[in-house]
Amino acid sequence: MLTTVQIRALKPEARPYKVPDSEGLFLLVQPTGALLWRFRYKVFGVERKLSLGTFPEVSLQQARRLRDNARADVEEGGDPAAEKRQKRLEAELAAKTTFELVATEYIEKMEREGRSPATIKKARWFLELLGGIAKRPIASITPHELLDVLKRVERRGHHETAVRLRAFAGRIFRYGFATLRTEKNPADILRGALTVPQVKHHAAIVEPKKVGELLRAIEDYKGRPETLYALRLAPHVFLRPGELRQAKWSEIDFAEKVWRVPAERMKMKQPHAVPLSRQVLFILQDLRSLARTSEFLFPALHTTRRPISENTMNVALRRLGFEHDEMTSHGFRALASTLLNESGLWHPDAIERALAHGEKDRVRAAYHRGAHWDERVRMAQWWSDYLDQLRVGGKVIKVKFRKRT
Repeated sequence: MLTTVQIRALKPEARPYKVPDSEGLFLLVQPTGALLWRFRYKVFGVERKLSLGTFPEVSLQQARRLRDNARADVEEGGDPAAEKRQKRLEAELAAKTTFELVATEYIEKMEREGRSPATIKKARWFLELLGGIAKRPIASITPHELLDVLKRVERRGHHETAVRLRAFAGRIFRYGFATLRTEKNPADILRGALTVPQVKHHAAIVEPKKVGELLRAIEDYKGRPETLYALRLAPHVFLRPGELRQAKWSEIDFAEKVWRVPAERMKMKQPHAVPLSRQVLFILQDLRSLARTSEFLFPALHTTRRPISENTMNVALRRLGFEHDEMTSHGFRALASTLLNESGLWHPDAIERALAHGEKDRVRAAYHRGAHWDERVRMAQWWSDYLDQLRVGGKVIKVKFRKRT
C-alpha cells in the first residue's frame, strides 16, 4: 500500500506508468509529472477504469474512500465509470440546453402549426424581453431569476406585458418539460405575483342615434377610397380590424353571397363564413370597380402587395372627429353585438357565431355553424337594413329594445 511520502517521491518517466495501492486503486504517473488516481474493476468480466481525480487535490485517504464507494456500487450491480460518463453528458447537455434554444424550437413548432405571423413576431419579441436569462440553461432557471425580469418590466408600467411575458415563459417551460429538458416550471410558481391590469374595453358608440351620426360621417369621409370602403364595410360584417383590413378578393364568393375568411387570419384559428347582405355586395362591387391590381381589398398606399396598416381606420375615425375614447375600429363589433342583442330578435348563439367568438366544445361549435347559418343570413340582411335606417335618420328600430342594465 502506498504512503503519502512515497507518492511525493514519484518521478515522471518518458512513458506513463502505474503505481498500485490496494483493491484496484492505483496512481497513473504521466510524463508531465501529473499523478492521476484510477480505480480498476470488472463488470460481467469486462475490465473498467474509473477516474478519481489527481494528487494532491485528491489525497490518498480521499482516493481510498472514493474507491470504496465505487466498489460498493459495483457489488450492487452498478458501473461507476458508465454512470460518471452519463452524468457528465447530462451536465453538458443541460448547459447547452438554454431557455433560448428551447424557446426557438417552440416558436419554430408554432410556425409549422400555421400560427399567424403576428403571433410568431410577438413570441420572438417576448424572447428578447427575457434578456440574459434566456441564455441560461433552462433546467437551472429559478423562480427568483424569472420574477426579477418580470418585475423590471412591470416597474416600467407595462403591467399587461409582464403578465403576458410570464405566460409565454410558462409555455416554454411546459414544452421543455414535455421534451425532457427540464423538470420544473418556475413561471407556474409565479402565478399571482404580478399586478393584473384592468381589462379595457374598446371604445364604441352604441346609442342608435349616435350610430346614425357615425354612419353619416363615414359617408362624408374625404380620404383614400380604400379607407372609405373599409369604414363602410366594418359596421356590416362584424369582423375584427385585422381580419377586415387583410381581406383578399379570393375570399369573396359573389355567387354564393358569402365571405370565407381562412383560419390563419381568425383570432380563434377557425375558418369563418360571413353571409353578405345586398348592401355589402353593392359596397364590394363598387370597391372592385376601383380596378387597383391587388389581391387585397384594401391595398396600402405605396404598394399593392400589402394591405392598409392596422392604424389606418383608427386614424380615419380621428379625422372624422371621433376620439379614441369614443370610437375605435374594433368598436364596430361592440356596436353590432350590443344592438343585435338588445333587439331581442336573434338567438344569442347566432350573434356569437356572427362575431366569431370561440366555442370550446368542438361538437357544440360544429352544431352551431350549421344550426344558425340560415338565421345569420336573415340577421345580416336585417342588420344592414337597420344600419341604413339609422344612416338616413329614419326610425330607430321597429321593435322595442330591451333596456340595458
